[in-house]
Amino acid sequence: MKSPATFRKYSSAGTDWAAWLLGIGLGLTLALQLTTMRQSDLNSAYALVASVSRLAALTGTYFAIVGIFLVARIPWVERGVGHDRLVTWHRKLGPWSLYLIGFHVLFIILSFAGQDHVALAVELWRMLGSFEWMWWALAGFVLMVMAGVTSYKKARAKMSYETWWIIHVYTYIAVAASFMHQVINGQMFIDHPLNRAYWTFLYVAMAFAIIWWRIGIPLGRSLRHNLRVEKVVVEGPGVISVVMKGRKLTDLAAEGGQFFGWRFAAKGHFLMSHPYSLSAAPTAHFLRITVKDLGDHSRSLAYLKPGTRVFVEGPYGAFTAGRAQMPHIVLIGGGVGITPIRALMDEFKNGVQMDVIYRVSRKEDLVLKSELDYLEYHSNGSIRVHYLIGSRKEHPMDAKSLKALVPRFADADIYICGPGPLVEAVKAAADDLGVPKNRFHDESFSFS
Repeated sequence: MKSPATFRKYSSAGTDWAAWLLGIGLGLTLALQLTTMRQSDLNSAYALVASVSRLAALTGTYFAIVGIFLVARIPWVERGVGHDRLVTWHRKLGPWSLYLIGFHVLFIILSFAGQDHVALAVELWRMLGSFEWMWWALAGFVLMVMAGVTSYKKARAKMSYETWWIIHVYTYIAVAASFMHQVINGQMFIDHPLNRAYWTFLYVAMAFAIIWWRIGIPLGRSLRHNLRVEKVVVEGPGVISVVMKGRKLTDLAAEGGQFFGWRFAAKGHFLMSHPYSLSAAPTAHFLRITVKDLGDHSRSLAYLKPGTRVFVEGPYGAFTAGRAQMPHIVLIGGGVGITPIRALMDEFKNGVQMDVIYRVSRKEDLVLKSELDYLEYHSNGSIRVHYLIGSRKEHPMDAKSLKALVPRFADADIYICGPGPLVEAVKAAADDLGVPKNRFHDESFSFS
C-alpha cells in the first residue's frame, strides 16, 4: 500500500480557489446590471420588475455557463477540486440556472405587458416579432426546460441513457442560442463595449473548453494510443467484458476504480460517449470494462468486432486507492458494481487487509467470481471475499450485520459501488458505527 505521504487527495485549497474564482465572476456579472441601471428602471412597479428580470437572466446564464465549465473535464480543475465534487456543484447549479432564467422570461413579459396594457400572450408575440434573435432565445429556453425536467430522478428513471445524453447535449445549444439576443437587446450591453467584451469572453472560453477538452484532447489521445477492441468475453447472462489493446497506456495515468467515457467506431456507438468503469487495473497495453445489459447500447457491445477503434475521454473519478488512510479496506459491490471494486483490488499492495463484500440477488448474477476467488486464494490470507446472495431481508446491510461480517468494519476505509439504496444503507451503517466521512468512498451507478 502507498505510504500516507503519497496518497493523492483533493485538498481544500483547490476548492477554495475555485470558489473564489466563481464568486469573482458572479460579482462581475451582477455589476453588469447594477452599474448600468438608470433612474427610469426604478420609477414604476413594472420598470422595477423588468430590472429584476434582467438581473435574474444574467445570474441564471452565468450559472449555466459555469455549470458547463464544471463538466468540461478541464484537467487542472479536476485535479484541484475533484470530479465527484464538480459533478455535485453542477447538479446544484443546474436547477437554479433554470429557475432564474424562467423568472426572467415570466417577469419581462409581465413588465412589458403591464406597460403596454395587453395580455401576456399578445405581449410575447410582439416581443418575438420586435426584438432581434428572440426566436432563438425562446428555442434555447425550451431546450433548457427539457434538460431540467429530465434531470429529476423520476424522469431519469424512465428514460435510457442515450435519450438523457442527447437532451443534455442540447443544453450547449440552449446556452449558445441566448447569446445574441442578450448582447443586442440587453441595456447592460448596448453602448457598453467593456461589458460586451466580458460577456463574449465567457461564451468563447466555454466553447473553447468544450471543443478542446471534451473533443480535441480525447481525439488526439485516442489516436496516439491506437486503442482497439482486442476481444469480447461473455462473463455471464447479460454481462460481457470488452478487452482493449493499445500502446503506452500507462501515459493515460489511469487507476483501478476510475472510469472513462467510451466511444466505439461502430454503428450506434460513436456519436455518444458512455461512462463505464475499468474492471481491472490498467496495464501498459490493455484496458478492460465489464458491462451489464441495461439497454440498447450495452447490449450491442457484445457484437463489437476485434480491431474496432476505440475513443476515450478520461480517466475520471476519485474512487481510487490513493484516498485510503487505513491498512484495512472494506470493498462492497452490488451487482455489476463489483467491476470498479475488482479493479481497485489490484491497486492495494504490500499486505493490505481487504474484506470484499459482493451483494447479489441471485447466484447467476455473480460476475468475475473466478477472478475474485483466484485473488483470494493467492493472497496469503490478506483478502477475504464474502458472497451475499439473496434478498435484502436475508442480508440486511445494517450496522449489526456488517459488524458481524467484518468485526473491524469501523476501523477500515469503506469503498462501495452499486445501486443507490445499497449505497445509502451502507452509508447509514457506517455512520452508526462511527466511520468518519473521509473514510467512506462511494461510486453510484447513475448518469449525471
